[in-house]
Amino acid sequence: MTTLIFGHKAPDTDSTGSPLIWEWYLNHVDIRAQAVLLGTPNTEAKFVADRWGFELPDIIEDVAADDKCIIVDTNNPAELPASINDAEVVAIIDHHKLTAGLETKNPINITIRPLACTATIMHQMMGDHASHMPEGVKGLMLSCILSDTLEFRSPTTTPVDQSLAEQLAADLKIDIPTYAAEMFAAKSDVSAFSEAELLRMDSKEYEVDGTKFRVSVLETTSPQQVLDRKDALIAAMPDVAKEDSVDQVLLFVVDILNEEATMLVPNDLTKTVAEKSFDATVDGDTVVLPGIMSRKKQIIPNLKV
Repeated sequence: MTTLIFGHKAPDTDSTGSPLIWEWYLNHVDIRAQAVLLGTPNTEAKFVADRWGFELPDIIEDVAADDKCIIVDTNNPAELPASINDAEVVAIIDHHKLTAGLETKNPINITIRPLACTATIMHQMMGDHASHMPEGVKGLMLSCILSDTLEFRSPTTTPVDQSLAEQLAADLKIDIPTYAAEMFAAKSDVSAFSEAELLRMDSKEYEVDGTKFRVSVLETTSPQQVLDRKDALIAAMPDVAKEDSVDQVLLFVVDILNEEATMLVPNDLTKTVAEKSFDATVDGDTVVLPGIMSRKKQIIPNLKV
């Protein structure tokens, strides 16, 4: 029986690359496995897959009761297929905080470590098998780390992540700043996406004191491309919130190079969130938050209403 490997519903580079990495590893140790996606990956993930010679995995809508699954880069049921608790989940590999709601049929292997990237954890779990990784898999692993750490700018970066990335880059004869710039340029091209797609592209659901949010982050080296669409993005927020059964969409446009985020502030609720969460002074429909780079470490843990 083939084991399905997938990450969260809004696939970024880590949630696209890590299933492919783990597919290689399991097949390498003679376990039949297949990487799949739960949604359309972002432009950076597409660039990375193409750069290292991989076809993007198939997209699935849901899982069946007899599907054997490994979940990577999340453990949050809100980011997983609707029928996930009916499937046979055999393992979780993740670097996010533990979220309630998953129920498995049997005891499983769970590996959650405080590192910046799922791919880093996978490298540790492979042990000596990591030395057998082909060039393409090494390239995926390097890309996942650079993406999740924003080329080591994110406060989630650990020495373990950075050391591994530098080792992989040396093996591949890759100059990290040059390659990271190519990745971030690919991520910054959002011209083909609608406002609703942008609001969902890299987002997670989170509840604060009974208020449900879709917390969206767009990481870019060209923030003005997104901010030029500010009015249209604000206009799209109510419909996205209604369709996704949340109270409000929060959008943070992360400027990778200047290491700051611009938060859109369309109403009194988001103004209150900005002021209470980030000690910000709001004057208008945007506010710049210096030093804010990480949803996982700086945005979600600080949200207040």
